[in-house]
Amino acid sequence: MDGTTALDSVLRRAHVVQVSSVSGAGTDGDIRVDLSDPAEAARFRTAMAVESLPGFHCMCLGDVRFEVFDRAGGRLAVVVLHHGATLRWGQWESDAVLADGRLLLAWLDGHGMPGPTRQFEADRQRADERAEEERDWLVAMPAGLEGFADRILDLSRTGGGPSPELLAELTDRLRLTFPDPVERVLALLAWHGSGSGRCSGYPVHEGVPGALLGRVPIADLLAGLADPRAEERHDAGAVRHLVGWKTRPRRKQDVAGLPGPLRARLLAHARGSGDSDKRRRAERWLAPSRA
Repeated sequence: MDGTTALDSVLRRAHVVQVSSVSGAGTDGDIRVDLSDPAEAARFRTAMAVESLPGFHCMCLGDVRFEVFDRAGGRLAVVVLHHGATLRWGQWESDAVLADGRLLLAWLDGHGMPGPTRQFEADRQRADERAEEERDWLVAMPAGLEGFADRILDLSRTGGGPSPELLAELTDRLRLTFPDPVERVLALLAWHGSGSGRCSGYPVHEGVPGALLGRVPIADLLAGLADPRAEERHDAGAVRHLVGWKTRPRRKQDVAGLPGPLRARLLAHARGSGDSDKRRRAERWLAPSRA
């Protein structure tokens, strides 16, 4: 039997389906749907139709559990929905991709369980935002580093930080492309100020320009920020770098030595960023001492 149709063969004998949240933490209650009506059963089977078995397993436990019972009350199958897109069933060696996950979400919504649809839409919006941030970050990447883009982005896929060898290669390429230290600093600051702009909880690849800035002498960093070409985007990169997590070997001394007007300028940027985490960090590092 074709693996993609195996579940449908079981669902043909279904009389009742009990649906519940896997975590139990959702706002939706459990639902029980009578499938004795042929039209209702057909809608459910269509919503559960499988397109392919690509051979992967989602790492999470899933979102919604479907327990399917026959007319005598015997349990036919337990199937778990993952992210509105895939199903997990013990008879498959991998998760299955739904033919149309939206149909199953709509079926759940129509039977009094709207939570999965809301979660799916929220996840999709976050994914769109991350994709847009990544595009902006790539556009801001300094000239000469384009050939490194895939290697850097892979850091977020593998979860590993940039190796010393990668940072050395990037540093060498930047020095070739921007012989002037001030231009080099401005390029790095603009890059670091792009993407999500967050000081924590950002994709791993966004830490690369910060790691490169950590190798820049503080005198060069200050010269870049004092240059007439320095703009809001450069201040954004400087704030993110100076108030982030362990960004410079001698950060305490470097921040303490910032000129007063520059300190005030960067603090004002952080306060106006709309990022509460960044603002709190900036208040800690950049605000005048109350002593």
